[in-house]
Amino acid sequence: MQVLQVQLAVQADPAEVGRARRWVRSRLLNHGVDPDAPMAETVVLVVSELVTNAVVHTGCPAVLRLCLPVAEGVPTGCPAVPLRVEVADASQAAPAPRHAGADQDATNGRGLELVELLCERWGWYPDGSGKRVWCEIGSDARPADPLADVDWAALAQ
Repeated sequence: MQVLQVQLAVQADPAEVGRARRWVRSRLLNHGVDPDAPMAETVVLVVSELVTNAVVHTGCPAVLRLCLPVAEGVPTGCPAVPLRVEVADASQAAPAPRHAGADQDATNGRGLELVELLCERWGWYPDGSGKRVWCEIGSDARPADPLADVDWAALAQ
């Protein structure tokens, strides 16, 4: 199994999150993934959450990496192994899932919960003087609108 790795340097500016989403969409399209497919929407949402965490919580630049599986005999856009997303930043602090509480209108505190909900696996590890947060998303990824089925009361506990 071959893997195509592409990466993007992200500056410590929240506006970079939008640039990262656009970059991911173009990389997926170049890789033969339908940009409207649930998997593509899920990847874009997860990238948005991880890059936001990196630039907002560390105040430092980050590096976004996509590891796109390439398999002979497997149609493009249907990888046999999960697509991997990695975001490296300069902070050594472990990612700490926060909870938004019962307020469904809260705008913070759900990022890592979404990553956990949408991805097959996720984690982090120390990397040089910082850390790398990673996740894997399968070709059968859930639709990117997981909020419709989330039990907000259970998440608040």
